[in-house]
Amino acid sequence: MSARGTLAILVGGGPAPGINAVISSATIEAINQGFTVLGVRDGFKHLVRRDTSQVRPLTIDDVSRLHLCGGSVLGTSRENPTKADASMRAVVETFEQLGVTSLVTIGGDDTALSSRTVAERSDGRIRTVHVPKTIDNDLPLPRHIPTFGFQTARHVGVELVRNLMEDAHSTRRWYIVVAMGRKAGHLALGIGKAAGATLTVIAEEFSEARMPFSHICDIVEGAIIKQRALGRSYGVAVVAEGVIEKLDPQELAELQDVERDEHGHIRFAEIDLSRKVKAEVQGRLSQRDIKLTVTNKNLGYELRCCDPTPFDAEYCRDLGYGAIRFLVGGGSGAMVSIQGGRLVPIPFADLHDPETGKTRVRLVDTAAEGYRVARAYMIRLEREDFAHNAWVTKLAEAANLSVGEFRERFEHLGSYTPDKASREYTDTATR
Repeated sequence: MSARGTLAILVGGGPAPGINAVISSATIEAINQGFTVLGVRDGFKHLVRRDTSQVRPLTIDDVSRLHLCGGSVLGTSRENPTKADASMRAVVETFEQLGVTSLVTIGGDDTALSSRTVAERSDGRIRTVHVPKTIDNDLPLPRHIPTFGFQTARHVGVELVRNLMEDAHSTRRWYIVVAMGRKAGHLALGIGKAAGATLTVIAEEFSEARMPFSHICDIVEGAIIKQRALGRSYGVAVVAEGVIEKLDPQELAELQDVERDEHGHIRFAEIDLSRKVKAEVQGRLSQRDIKLTVTNKNLGYELRCCDPTPFDAEYCRDLGYGAIRFLVGGGSGAMVSIQGGRLVPIPFADLHDPETGKTRVRLVDTAAEGYRVARAYMIRLEREDFAHNAWVTKLAEAANLSVGEFRERFEHLGSYTPDKASREYTDTATR
């Protein structure tokens, strides 16, 4: 063991651009500070089985140019040792067998909870620090501080959606794009807003605990109709993956091709939301003799292992360096953040949700100006669309419905319109 002790580094959760930059900078600074550094392959996966075969020493030569590369040189897994007492005991005892005195974890909410629990269960013998990583941008940092990987994922996602926007315009079709975001809609909204997508739908805009699947389809169909009334038969609708958790499970069970586990419960993670929205909306339009090509696309896996943008490459080097400086200074039990160019540790206790026992989730603030601007530039049916009979008549004609049928089918969407302050921009704005 070196003078500082032994530091282990591991990655949990899904991949995100910038992981290797954190591993690289943390390893280099730790070695320079006198630590022996161990890289743990595949997160907690092997540790819960007391398997040390996937743990190896890291040197500066191993990591010196990794900060520019996507993916994770240490791999990653979603193994969560906090779910079973025996698993957590195995992790702590295996670390102690390896002589680990400090731990850097890189990951999302589950990995942050695991990092905290290692520190607690080892009675402080293993000091821990967590580096917040997720393209979902949903960890409880201050609102102006992104999680690393988000900016790169949004950048690449915007390029893909811009290409789809051009294809939609050229071929006169619609795309239904579902963007990753298990709980929060930051990525979907960030991509949709920056790319100028026709419509973006996120779960945070709905206050109901459960809603019918048909409501999401109404929003998308309403946008298609409004575009047709404006003389445009094309567009891209971006829908956040987290919308799935808002849907009524009973209604989802009636949809075709829904996968179930061995207990007959719906596998929400396996629901192909983009395909189901496409099938439903295209079916509705076809029944009214509206011929329109609708194509579905899931967006997420393409974003997770791409090379980081300069922002994330620099940001992640700061975070990795900051994590080691925090440990060297005697710190433990916190998540590192960079705020105003300075290292600001956030204690695990401040991340904890006492009701769920898990790490708090940062959701999109739909009352904030950022969401209001995004909403103002979308094409979607709003309350004011039903205020003038002449415009309602034109919308009904575009939908191949009578005015009465159109109002009955779509006027309920007006109840989801944000306050008037967010509607300063009209549908005559450039989109």
